[in-house]
Amino acid sequence: MGRAEAAVERTSPEALFALSGITQYTGAVIAVRLFEDAPPTAVVWLRGLTAAVILLLVSGWWRQRWTRHDLGRAAIFGVVTALMNLFFYLAIDRIPLGKSVVIEFVGPVALAAVLTRTVRNSVALVLAATGVIVLSGVEIDHEPLGLLFIAAASAMWAGYIVLGRRVAGLNRGTAGLAVSLGVSAVALAPVGAYRSAPLFTSGHLLGLAALVGLLSTAIPYGLDQYVMRRIPTRRFALLLALLPVTAMVVGLLALDQRPTTVDLIGAALVVSGVIVQERDELAPAEPPG
Repeated sequence: MGRAEAAVERTSPEALFALSGITQYTGAVIAVRLFEDAPPTAVVWLRGLTAAVILLLVSGWWRQRWTRHDLGRAAIFGVVTALMNLFFYLAIDRIPLGKSVVIEFVGPVALAAVLTRTVRNSVALVLAATGVIVLSGVEIDHEPLGLLFIAAASAMWAGYIVLGRRVAGLNRGTAGLAVSLGVSAVALAPVGAYRSAPLFTSGHLLGLAALVGLLSTAIPYGLDQYVMRRIPTRRFALLLALLPVTAMVVGLLALDQRPTTVDLIGAALVVSGVIVQERDELAPAEPPG
């Protein structure tokens, strides 16, 4: 285990998750600005391609033995991740970033509700969900297509949590994620590659797109894999409630979008839900098969 990996293992899941959210939405801010020069489909494809190349190079996946079952699990996760990112980028091209993040959280809330088994977890979930509802006091009547895209992204996000935990259960570090992102890049190529020429003809734009891949995918998804191995799925789903708050902070710092009093109340409710969440031990690893 390298020093960086050892440091990640010693860091609390909450701290890793906060870092994941900050990098992810910093990348999203850059991506939104790239939409002025290339369509969202091209940006999301190059984002996934860049992240795949980075992780395939550093994960050492070729030194590990892969069964057909392992590859199949990673491939399915890659396809779901591709769809999640595609729908999210199509949505944030039409709906502001903060609003999209709040609405997308419906999927993880539903998943956490299904997996919740204790009164304490139920209270935590209610607090977090109420906070998200407060944060979502937004009208999007003029963007029904954007709403449709973010609803689809929300469903894929729930799938990302469940399938991501299975890939993390392979205990291959980031190698499983690297293979998944490779599949994801291939899956998105038909809708993204053919319109990506503007990004490849400008060194500046290509560099920004690569930075989006690093910040929005390679770093946060890699951290997610470590977090998923250490906590139950329902706790991970609840921790996602921190993302609307993270998006608010990034919006303030990068876009000068100042939160209102209502926004701060919603953020407080979300954080309260995470604090109340029971500190469960990681559930036993899923048996192979």
